[in-house]
Amino acid sequence: MSLSVKHLLGIKDLKKEDIELILHTAANFKDVLQRPIKKVPTLRDTTIVNLFYENSTRTRISFELAEKRLSADTINFAASSSSVSKGETLIDTVNNVLSMKVDMVVMRHSATGAPHFLSRHIPASIINAGDGINEHPTQALLDAYSIKERLGGLEGRKVALIGDIMHSRVALSNIYLLTKMGAEVEVCGPPTLIPKHIEHLGVRVSYDLKKTLQWCDVANVLRIQLERQHKPLFSSLREYNLYYGVSRQLVDSLDKEIVIMHPGPINRGVELNSDVADSGHSIILDQVENGVAVRMAVLYLLAGKKDELVV
Repeated sequence: MSLSVKHLLGIKDLKKEDIELILHTAANFKDVLQRPIKKVPTLRDTTIVNLFYENSTRTRISFELAEKRLSADTINFAASSSSVSKGETLIDTVNNVLSMKVDMVVMRHSATGAPHFLSRHIPASIINAGDGINEHPTQALLDAYSIKERLGGLEGRKVALIGDIMHSRVALSNIYLLTKMGAEVEVCGPPTLIPKHIEHLGVRVSYDLKKTLQWCDVANVLRIQLERQHKPLFSSLREYNLYYGVSRQLVDSLDKEIVIMHPGPINRGVELNSDVADSGHSIILDQVENGVAVRMAVLYLLAGKKDELVV
């Protein structure tokens, strides 16, 4: 029971067996989280720093909760309130933290490749909590766990990624994971938000939302990331919602049931309407709950613990 990697930098680096092990371990931790006492002493001798250079709510809180449930000692770092604002470099910041004998670093950064850079310069295990427009591996893992939990498996499932594919690290990690696990993947959105040559990653491309929803078993609706768009890529949010927003009327017009997902935060009334986000089709809150179990599994496996999982 060990991963083939020292760091979780991206799904691209994982083997299929690694993914299966993480999802299996997460299922055990999900059972732990249903107990009256949800805390286990598994990582009581491990110190973890949460190094967030980018704003985050769900991911940061989910990692913090996972660490506390495993009894790890945690240090929370925010760039806006640190020496980074005075000009301190990334490597100096981390070396200062490591001098405090930190075992693992959970890192989110706006620069693509920042966790990879860090992994080459420090001995601690690095977990990528999102780097630029590259990858967000734990989000893809919790998405996969949520699909498996709802539908019973990933192989042969048809999963649509809808929205801002161009700027989404969630999309890239999901594509890597789902194709490795035998699922079919289709991306859908305006042509300006679909990267060129994305078919080379083994996915289908569609610009017709209705046809995509009719094809898929699962629709993972992605946020429009206006903060990463340096020029207008569609005329207005209202027009985007008209052509690519997932509405209850559209979902009800399908001749089958589909599962609706969203990594959050939701732009309600833009990519996803409230009457869908809050409907029985949605497993968005399940994704949030499963995120803690999946991140517990990742932390446990990277820490290399050999003791029993449930103690």
